[in-house]
This record gives sequence, C-alpha cells and structure tokens, in this order.
Amino acid sequence: MTIKGTTTTAARPLVEVGNVSKWFGPLMALNDISLEIGPGITGLIGPNGAGKTTLLKLLTGQSKPSLGNVQICGHDAWLSKAKAHVGYCPYGDATWDELSGRRLVQVTAGLHGFTGDEAKRRTEAVLETVGMVDRANRPVHTYSKGMRQRIKLGQALIHDPDLLVLDEPLNGVDPVGREELNELFQRLANAGKAVLISSHILNEMDELANHILFVCRGKLLASGSLETIREVLDDYPLKVRVSCGSPRQVAPQLMALESVKSVSVEPPEDLFLEVQNPNRFYAEFGEFATADDIQLSRLKATDTSAEAVFDYLMERAARPE
Repeated sequence: MTIKGTTTTAARPLVEVGNVSKWFGPLMALNDISLEIGPGITGLIGPNGAGKTTLLKLLTGQSKPSLGNVQICGHDAWLSKAKAHVGYCPYGDATWDELSGRRLVQVTAGLHGFTGDEAKRRTEAVLETVGMVDRANRPVHTYSKGMRQRIKLGQALIHDPDLLVLDEPLNGVDPVGREELNELFQRLANAGKAVLISSHILNEMDELANHILFVCRGKLLASGSLETIREVLDDYPLKVRVSCGSPRQVAPQLMALESVKSVSVEPPEDLFLEVQNPNRFYAEFGEFATADDIQLSRLKATDTSAEAVFDYLMERAARPE
C-alpha cells in the first residue's frame, strides 16, 4: 500500500480538543480536557475508567462533547468531513465472522464509497500493508487474535486516513506480530499520519510513542514526550544508580546535596539515590563529580519509563488537594 502524507497544513494540528467535558447523567467522564495531536505516534495511557474510551469516541465522532469542541483537520469531529480523515480500530471484535478477511475489508471499502476495481485495488493494498494477503481467504472466525487485529487495521486503513485511532491494537498479538505492527505504525507516522494508540502496555510506549497523554479520573494529568513531562515534574522522585570507588565515603557527601532525599549502599561499589527535582540534581551532581577525590564510573537513572512516570502521576492525583 502506498501511504500518502497528510493533506492538512503543517501549521495546524490534525486533532484539536478544546476545553472538553463529557458527562453521562451525574457521571463526569471527562473534565475540561484540552490537547492537540499532530503527525507521529501518540500514546494514550490511563487505568480502566480513566476516560480513555470516552475520549476515543469523541475523536471518532461516535459521541459529542457536553462542553467544548473536538476538531479533526479543521472540522467538527461528528461531521462526515471529519470522519473521512479518521480510521478507527476498535478494541472489540464484533464483525461478520463468516466472511473471509478479504471480503470483510472489501465490504468496508464499499461502505466508504469505493466500488469495482478501486475497491479491489484498495483491499489488496491494505492486505499487503498488514501482512494478510496469503491468509485473507480464510473465514474470520478461524483467525487468531493477532490475525483479527491485522484485518481490523486493514479496515481502518482502507480509505487512507490522516488520523488512525487504535484501541489496544497489540492486545493478544504475539511478540513477533507486535514488532511487525509497531514497524507498520512507525511507517504510517513517518508518512505524516497521526497515530493515536490507547494502550496498557506502558513499556512499549517508551520505545514507540514520541508523545504521550496521561489520563486519569477524566483529567489530562500530563502530555508531551516523556522527557518533557519529566522536566515539568519538579517533585518527581527520580531514582539514580551511582557507581564509584568508595561508596561508603561518597554516600555522606551525596546526602549533603539539596536535591538528594536518600542514599543507600549496595556493595561492592553502587549507591542508590532518591532525588527530588531532577534538573537541580543533575546541576549539583555535575559540580560534585568534578572533585578530584571522587572516582565515579557510572551514573544511571533507573525509573525513566512511562510506567514509572504514570505510577507517580497516579499517586500524585490521588493526593487530597
């Protein structure tokens, strides 16, 4: 499949969510969320009940916000002009299982208004893209979970959308399949598409996503790259491993640094530090490390993953205001 670049201008994000709230009766599912999504891979992370599903429904035009606005390529998300730019791969597998994968994708092409040779051409192109050409004649009910995910991706890509919304796309996929799908997501992002992935597989977001949205209790707790989020979390308790020649002599000196909360020794030469305000720590440690009597061999942060940041944001969100 030849993946076209986005047709929107570089100056405007593909997705714009402005001060959006959504409630169902007395339940507020989203509370005053604002965000933008541009080309590249964005990870949407949050626990069950965080509001992720509600946000996905708003982005794909399945629901309207109670307050605020959601725009896709400059159009209100629930309008057909906006939906033409969106490909959606849902979490569930509800489909016509008696059809072959090829026929199911071709039916989807028809629903988008493609008929005849054009529908067949697009079907074969997306089957090639998702790696299902040789298995597409089998009935869907005979497919593994990973094969079903690939066919759903083919359906989402049939109209070559600018925004691809994926709800747990790696669920049930074996490690080899995950790697192949991740490569596909990367190719789509490199072609200028916005790929939004809702996932609980946090460690994969570290390597896959260049932008992350943390959602909890209907609020957007943080957004940006992991590095950007870390920079604004001055109180994030970073954990650092330091290797040096005389750890027991160095430990008291490190405790004297304002940004260091605690130090523990793990023989023969490692120190574990809990650090408050990472930016201040690195500045202080730079001066500390230049002392002539300090023999340092390694400095490594041990909890820079999306999971570690997310756990901290969750814990901070639970604190009383």
